[in-house]
Amino acid sequence: MDLFGLLYLDELSHGLANMSMFPYFDIAHYIVSVMALREQPGAFEVSRVSPLACWFSSMLYCFGGAVLSGIMLAEPPVAPLSNGTGVLLASIIWYLVFYCPLDVVYCCAALLPLRLVLSGMKEVTRTWKVLGGVTQAHKKYKDSLLVMIAIGWARGAGGGLISNFEQLVRGVWKPETNELLKMSYPTKITLIGAVLFALQQSHYLPLHKHHLMLLYTIFIVVNKSRMMLTGSSSSPFATIESVLYKTLFTGHSPYAALTGEVKKACIDDDRAERSTAITKESSENVSSGQQNGSLKAKEEPESADTPNSKKIN
Repeated sequence: MDLFGLLYLDELSHGLANMSMFPYFDIAHYIVSVMALREQPGAFEVSRVSPLACWFSSMLYCFGGAVLSGIMLAEPPVAPLSNGTGVLLASIIWYLVFYCPLDVVYCCAALLPLRLVLSGMKEVTRTWKVLGGVTQAHKKYKDSLLVMIAIGWARGAGGGLISNFEQLVRGVWKPETNELLKMSYPTKITLIGAVLFALQQSHYLPLHKHHLMLLYTIFIVVNKSRMMLTGSSSSPFATIESVLYKTLFTGHSPYAALTGEVKKACIDDDRAERSTAITKESSENVSSGQQNGSLKAKEEPESADTPNSKKIN
């Protein structure tokens, strides 16, 4: 694209496309994944009761995408574990995060500046995983856009998609946490990336692969950093999702979908104003009642004194 040439981003996109993920980016991926597991309710207790179950859950967090995409392509699900170097590296990180003396590794990695860098590096690996899944599916199913999207999605967000199975390893059963019922932000952004790379691979998207990699990587890294710095968990596509849902799946018109949020906000404001007025009115009534009660209390002793004074006279 001429725009990339004008902004001198063409060389940057080529450099990003040729960048190796091993070992630094893979290490960041393993650290963030194992830390995410440790922060799950009950995971730390499981690590003390059954280290083997904890280790297996960690491997699912680290290699879940490759396992799920392999199953979908009728390949051995244990194939990702054949990478001895990666498994050894992930296992060392698992041990340090859960069992390091004085909890030094976890406490250091949990510091916001370092965790921000590690999370950004993990998001970079997401691009390679999604692209790798789409490319792998393209070799076997060249004309199937849906298969490419599904494999790319599974490869990039497999850890979340198989979360129910991972929870079973830890003795937890929460079917309501299924990612298909309520998608998290990583699952949504991975699905969008899979759609984009599949369209590009099928030549429906007039964009070079390395340019798309650069744009997608910048977007997910910047957005992830913004969410971590602001403490927000809301998706940047929440408004679009709401409009599409209300338009396509609830029978409302697009105009109603767009104005529904505004009307809801106005109704909420009116209710808030009414509740404030009622509260103010009730407080005024209580204060006036207290004043009337004090006046009556003063009048009663005076009326009681009057007959006594008459008897004395």
